[in-house]
Amino acid sequence: MNNYFDDNNNEMSECSPTRVMPIITEIHHTKDEDPVVDENGKMSVAMLALRDMVLFPGMTMPVAVGREKSLKVVREASKKHQRIGVFCQIDRATEDPGQKDLYNYGTLAEIIKVIEMPDGSVNVILQGRVGLCLDEVTETVPYLKGTVSLTEEIKLPNRDTEFKVLISSITEVTFNMLANMGDSGRELAFAMKNIDNSYYLINFLATNVQFDPEKKQAMLEERNMKKRGYMLYSYLRQEAQFVEIKAEIQSRTREDISQQQREHFLQQQIRTIQEELGAAGGDDIDVLENRALKKKWSDKTNEQFQKELRKLERLNPQSPDYAVQFAYLDNFLNLPWLEYSKDNFDLKKVEKKLDKDHYGLDDVKNRILEHLSVLKLRGDLKAPIICLYGPPGVGKTSLGRSVAEALNRKYARISLGGLHDEAEIRGHRRTYIGAMPGRIIDAMIKSGTSNPVIVLDEIDKVGKDYKGDPSNALLEVLDPEQNNKFHDNYLDVDYDLSKVLFIATANSLATISQPLLDRMEIIEISGYIQEEKLEIAKRHLIPKQLEQNGFDPKEVKFSNQAVSKVIDLYTRESGVRELEKKIAKVLRKIARLKAYGDEYPTTVKPDMVSDYLGPKTFTHDIYEGNDYAGVVTGLAWTAVGGEILFVESSLSKGKDGKLSLTGNLGDVMKESAAIAMQYIKAHCEELGISMDTINSHNVHIHVPEGAVPKDGPSAGVTMVTSLVSSFTQRKVRNKLAMTGEITLRGKVLPVGGIKEKILAAKRSGITDIILCEENRKDIEDIKPVYLEGVTFHYVKTIADVLDFALLDEKVKNALTL
Repeated sequence: MNNYFDDNNNEMSECSPTRVMPIITEIHHTKDEDPVVDENGKMSVAMLALRDMVLFPGMTMPVAVGREKSLKVVREASKKHQRIGVFCQIDRATEDPGQKDLYNYGTLAEIIKVIEMPDGSVNVILQGRVGLCLDEVTETVPYLKGTVSLTEEIKLPNRDTEFKVLISSITEVTFNMLANMGDSGRELAFAMKNIDNSYYLINFLATNVQFDPEKKQAMLEERNMKKRGYMLYSYLRQEAQFVEIKAEIQSRTREDISQQQREHFLQQQIRTIQEELGAAGGDDIDVLENRALKKKWSDKTNEQFQKELRKLERLNPQSPDYAVQFAYLDNFLNLPWLEYSKDNFDLKKVEKKLDKDHYGLDDVKNRILEHLSVLKLRGDLKAPIICLYGPPGVGKTSLGRSVAEALNRKYARISLGGLHDEAEIRGHRRTYIGAMPGRIIDAMIKSGTSNPVIVLDEIDKVGKDYKGDPSNALLEVLDPEQNNKFHDNYLDVDYDLSKVLFIATANSLATISQPLLDRMEIIEISGYIQEEKLEIAKRHLIPKQLEQNGFDPKEVKFSNQAVSKVIDLYTRESGVRELEKKIAKVLRKIARLKAYGDEYPTTVKPDMVSDYLGPKTFTHDIYEGNDYAGVVTGLAWTAVGGEILFVESSLSKGKDGKLSLTGNLGDVMKESAAIAMQYIKAHCEELGISMDTINSHNVHIHVPEGAVPKDGPSAGVTMVTSLVSSFTQRKVRNKLAMTGEITLRGKVLPVGGIKEKILAAKRSGITDIILCEENRKDIEDIKPVYLEGVTFHYVKTIADVLDFALLDEKVKNALTL
């Protein structure tokens, strides 16, 4: 049902779906005075604003008046027998409308009668006379008054066949629509049969059929009656379809209610028969109730369970809904709720366990021990959210299991790689077929406690599509301030995740959203150095592969030199996965000899490695001496560890002093070369180099291994040293390497990857390393055992670098420049 509203936003009496029947009268002349029309065809009229009502010429309409301004204009116009302009408001909520709040087109109307109701309200009966166009609102006090122009309706010749067919179509579609409405449409159908004026019929239906005010206003503004008829026909067809669909829905609803009542009656009889026969449905409910008695949960959780259990009791065991509800309650009971494992607070044993399982990774171990220490002192603490970030194969994932065992907690792992559906985290609503809880709740069920260690593996590889963004759902999971009330769509009950120790792993932080990064403690795990790989192989990889390949624990041994040879010449990685594969390959070769009954070695020595693994895969960089001017050893960081690189420079006669760069260098490295060259030009006198020499020679800088891309600012000091050596023909200090960024002012800036670079230098036989003064702190963080045999020289300026790096002695066969 629809209701009329008066112009004071008060609800009037209910009307039929087509709207309240208006008063239908023939247009007749009254004693009301027409407004005076000036020489421009304009006149001034008092105005009445209506809410959601549009008055058409020739139509009579009752209106309930409530606003003060509206009452004044109605009473004064009725008293003076004056016609008024009636305009519809654009927004019905506007209480005091102005010109911008009214449609520009309205109707000049006569006040047929003003009725004072017993309750104090006022009703007025208006009859539309002719269309108006609002030019300007001239007064707003005590009521609206404005200047308007008359707009006559454009009518057609009586012989217009198309118009007659249009009227016939309008009549037909209206009667069909009213037939679908039943009794509520009979009154309007009766009124239509007594209308023989086609133009009056158009305005009559535009007024009485339930259209939006915007559509009514659009028809009023169309002065051509034929075009208005086409608009009416279009709107009537839309309304007819709506009424037809509505009638069909009501019919189906009656049938569904009748069917539901029948099914309910039959189910009640089936339940009675089942109770007499002792059906199995009651057994399921008893089992669930007995399990619930043993659960540790809050009163609120128990109340929710009992509510869902009552739903199950009302269902027929043969109904599909019964299986869905039973599965939900089964998952509800499988959750650990308030069940917790007891943490191991023997910190020394925990530390010993972590050291035994993983070599290195001191930052992670320290963070776990700190958490346990505070938990031991306080007794209750929200678990930290840790993200281990580093290259593949360094032990990020396996560390989670080790932490769980050390803390005496349960362990669960959730692989997030390739996940692109938010429901995988939050679960599916039970309204969907095959709904199930999300992976977080599923991990809690599998672990059996509410304080497990959960590893969120490959969190940087979470995807997103039209199904949502799982990383947004993880914001709630990984926020200590929110996860005590984690909401799973399937469970539909808040669950406490604040005691869970989440350990996320990632290879790159670039693909993780910033809000998610803010919620985690980022701990970087850099690649293992050669010494660490050697220890890991001896402690973990070799024993593990001996067992997997059918050997006793000490049946086959590897010498340190053999393992080092495998690391240097057969692997090139940050982690130890490839190293483990090579060790497994060696042991498989030996296992084959043993299985054949042949003699097999019990110790793998360096000279045997190539027999088992074939030719070496990688070459090992060795320091090449200082016999040539312009050749300087630099240090580089790669994803698989540190390396040394050689920067070579040479001079050739030329007129423009051109600088050439080769060796597959990146933009940053090219800029370092340009800075080095410019520094030499600016300080040539201090360096003992004449400007004529610089301008008369072309310079070529090359970094060997051109197939390997190289970039970064850390070769700046190496390039400037190489160039000065070429221009002065002075020797570079023997077994010296360097790394550092340079500026045009001659400053040396710090760089990263110091630990890996130092180890690469040691492997290559370097004894002296030049570093920026600000890198001293990085050296202090490295264990002394890795620094033995290397002397560090800290510098602040390029002048410091050159003073130490270049000897006064010139190279043999020095060029004369």
